Amino acid sequence: MTEELLFIQVQGNPKIIQLPLPDKRTEAELYSAISRLLTEGGLRIFIDEMENEVRRDCDVVEPRIKHGARIHVTRHERIDVTVHYLEKTVERRFGPGTRVRTVKEWAAKEFHINPKDSAEHVLQICNSKERPSSDTPLHALLRDCGAALCFDLVPEKRVEG
Repeated sequence: MTEELLFIQVQGNPKIIQLPLPDKRTEAELYSAISRLLTEGGLRIFIDEMENEVRRDCDVVEPRIKHGARIHVTRHERIDVTVHYLEKTVERRFGPGTRVRTVKEWAAKEFHINPKDSAEHVLQICNSKERPSSDTPLHALLRDCGAALCFDLVPEKRVEG
Protein backbone atom coordinates (compact mmCIF):
# COMPACT_ATOMS: atom_id res chain seq x y z
CA MET A 1 0.00 0.00 0.00
CA THR A 2 1.37 3.42 -0.89
CA GLU A 3 1.66 6.30 1.54
CA GLU A 4 0.48 9.81 1.03
CA LEU A 5 1.87 12.84 2.84
CA LEU A 6 -0.68 15.24 4.34
CA PHE A 7 0.12 18.68 5.75
CA ILE A 8 -1.58 19.46 9.05
CA GLN A 9 -2.09 23.12 10.05
CA VAL A 10 -3.24 23.56 13.64
CA GLN A 11 -4.86 26.82 14.74
CA GLY A 12 -2.49 28.74 16.99
CA ASN A 13 0.59 26.85 15.81
CA PRO A 14 2.59 28.31 12.90
CA LYS A 15 4.36 25.00 12.22
CA ILE A 16 3.08 22.61 9.59
CA ILE A 17 3.00 18.98 10.70
CA GLN A 18 3.65 16.33 8.08
CA LEU A 19 1.54 13.22 8.49
CA PRO A 20 2.22 10.19 6.28
CA LEU A 21 -0.83 7.94 5.91
CA PRO A 22 -1.68 5.00 3.69
CA ASP A 23 -3.67 6.09 0.64
CA LYS A 24 -7.44 5.67 0.29
CA ARG A 25 -8.24 6.95 3.80
CA THR A 26 -11.72 7.43 5.14
CA GLU A 27 -12.72 10.51 7.13
CA ALA A 28 -12.91 8.32 10.27
CA GLU A 29 -9.35 7.05 9.74
CA LEU A 30 -8.06 10.59 9.20
CA TYR A 31 -9.87 11.79 12.31
CA SER A 32 -8.41 8.94 14.35
CA ALA A 33 -4.84 9.53 13.10
CA ILE A 34 -5.00 13.26 13.91
CA SER A 35 -6.56 12.59 17.32
CA ARG A 36 -3.61 10.32 18.16
CA LEU A 37 -1.19 12.98 16.94
CA LEU A 38 -2.66 15.91 18.89
CA THR A 39 -3.40 15.89 22.60
CA GLU A 40 -5.90 18.76 22.68
CA GLY A 41 -9.54 17.67 22.48
CA GLY A 42 -12.57 19.42 21.03
CA LEU A 43 -10.89 20.29 17.77
CA ARG A 44 -12.55 20.32 14.37
CA ILE A 45 -10.85 18.94 11.28
CA PHE A 46 -11.30 20.26 7.73
CA ILE A 47 -9.78 19.10 4.43
CA ASP A 48 -8.40 21.99 2.36
CA GLU A 49 -11.20 24.53 1.78
CA MET A 50 -14.10 22.17 2.53
CA GLU A 51 -17.08 23.78 4.23
CA ASN A 52 -17.98 20.68 6.26
CA GLU A 53 -15.74 19.19 8.90
CA VAL A 54 -14.35 15.66 8.86
CA ARG A 55 -16.73 13.22 10.53
CA ARG A 56 -15.29 10.75 13.01
CA ASP A 57 -17.83 8.09 12.01
CA CYS A 58 -17.66 8.30 8.19
CA ASP A 59 -16.24 5.10 6.70
CA VAL A 60 -16.47 6.20 3.06
CA VAL A 61 -13.15 6.81 1.28
CA GLU A 62 -12.72 10.57 0.90
CA PRO A 63 -11.02 11.45 -2.43
CA ARG A 64 -9.78 14.81 -1.12
CA ILE A 65 -7.55 13.03 1.41
CA LYS A 66 -4.69 12.76 -1.06
CA HIS A 67 -0.97 13.43 -1.26
CA GLY A 68 -0.22 17.07 -0.48
CA ALA A 69 -3.64 17.87 0.96
CA ARG A 70 -3.83 20.55 3.64
CA ILE A 71 -5.69 19.45 6.71
CA HIS A 72 -6.87 22.24 9.04
CA VAL A 73 -7.39 21.58 12.74
CA THR A 74 -9.30 24.38 14.46
CA ARG A 75 -11.60 25.22 17.35
CA HIS A 76 -14.23 26.76 15.07
CA GLU A 77 -16.71 25.36 12.60
CA ARG A 78 -17.11 28.68 10.80
CA ILE A 79 -15.38 32.05 10.76
CA ASP A 80 -17.45 35.22 10.39
CA VAL A 81 -15.80 37.50 7.83
CA THR A 82 -16.54 41.16 7.20
CA VAL A 83 -15.04 42.98 4.21
CA HIS A 84 -15.16 46.77 3.72
CA TYR A 85 -14.68 48.50 0.38
CA LEU A 86 -15.15 52.25 0.11
CA GLU A 87 -18.47 52.89 1.90
CA LYS A 88 -19.79 49.33 1.41
CA THR A 89 -19.62 46.28 3.68
CA VAL A 90 -20.35 42.60 3.06
CA GLU A 91 -20.40 39.70 5.50
CA ARG A 92 -20.29 35.93 5.19
CA ARG A 93 -19.34 32.82 7.14
CA PHE A 94 -16.51 30.66 5.75
CA GLY A 95 -14.95 27.35 6.68
CA PRO A 96 -11.69 27.76 8.65
CA GLY A 97 -9.53 26.35 5.84
CA THR A 98 -10.80 28.89 3.33
CA ARG A 99 -7.89 30.86 1.94
CA VAL A 100 -7.64 34.64 1.80
CA ARG A 101 -7.73 34.56 -2.03
CA THR A 102 -11.15 32.88 -1.93
CA VAL A 103 -12.49 35.60 0.37
CA LYS A 104 -11.08 38.31 -1.92
CA GLU A 105 -12.67 36.71 -5.01
CA TRP A 106 -16.02 36.49 -3.23
CA ALA A 107 -15.82 40.09 -2.00
CA ALA A 108 -14.87 41.42 -5.44
CA LYS A 109 -17.97 39.75 -6.90
CA GLU A 110 -20.16 41.09 -4.10
CA PHE A 111 -18.82 44.62 -4.70
CA HIS A 112 -19.17 44.21 -8.50
CA ILE A 113 -15.50 44.98 -9.11
CA ASN A 114 -14.28 43.94 -12.54
CA PRO A 115 -11.46 41.35 -12.60
CA LYS A 116 -8.85 43.83 -13.87
CA ASP A 117 -9.48 46.24 -11.01
CA SER A 118 -9.79 43.41 -8.50
CA ALA A 119 -6.31 42.17 -9.46
CA GLU A 120 -4.92 45.50 -8.23
CA HIS A 121 -6.48 45.13 -4.75
CA VAL A 122 -5.59 43.08 -1.68
CA LEU A 123 -7.25 42.26 1.62
CA GLN A 124 -5.80 44.06 4.61
CA ILE A 125 -6.76 43.24 8.18
CA CYS A 126 -8.90 46.06 9.58
CA ASN A 127 -7.09 48.67 11.70
CA SER A 128 -3.67 47.35 10.72
CA LYS A 129 -1.15 47.38 7.89
CA GLU A 130 -1.12 43.56 7.77
CA ARG A 131 -1.83 42.11 4.36
CA PRO A 132 -1.87 38.32 4.64
CA SER A 133 -0.66 36.17 1.77
CA SER A 134 -3.45 34.99 -0.53
CA ASP A 135 -2.60 31.39 0.38
CA THR A 136 -3.19 31.90 4.13
CA PRO A 137 -6.09 29.92 5.65
CA LEU A 138 -8.50 32.05 7.67
CA HIS A 139 -7.97 30.13 10.92
CA ALA A 140 -4.28 31.13 10.87
CA LEU A 141 -5.32 34.79 11.18
CA LEU A 142 -7.43 34.39 14.33
CA ARG A 143 -5.74 36.13 17.25
CA ASP A 144 -7.92 35.23 20.21
CA CYS A 145 -10.71 32.84 21.07
CA GLY A 146 -13.15 34.66 18.75
CA ALA A 147 -14.13 33.38 15.34
CA ALA A 148 -14.42 36.63 13.38
CA LEU A 149 -12.17 38.49 10.96
CA CYS A 150 -12.45 41.93 9.42
CA PHE A 151 -10.73 43.02 6.20
CA ASP A 152 -10.52 46.16 4.11
CA LEU A 153 -10.23 45.68 0.36
CA VAL A 154 -7.52 48.18 -0.55
CA PRO A 155 -5.35 49.02 -3.58
CA GLU A 156 -2.16 46.97 -3.58
CA LYS A 157 -0.07 50.09 -4.12
CA ARG A 158 -0.88 53.70 -4.50
CA VAL A 159 0.62 55.66 -7.33
CA GLU A 160 0.91 59.32 -6.48
CA GLY A 161 1.71 61.79 -9.16
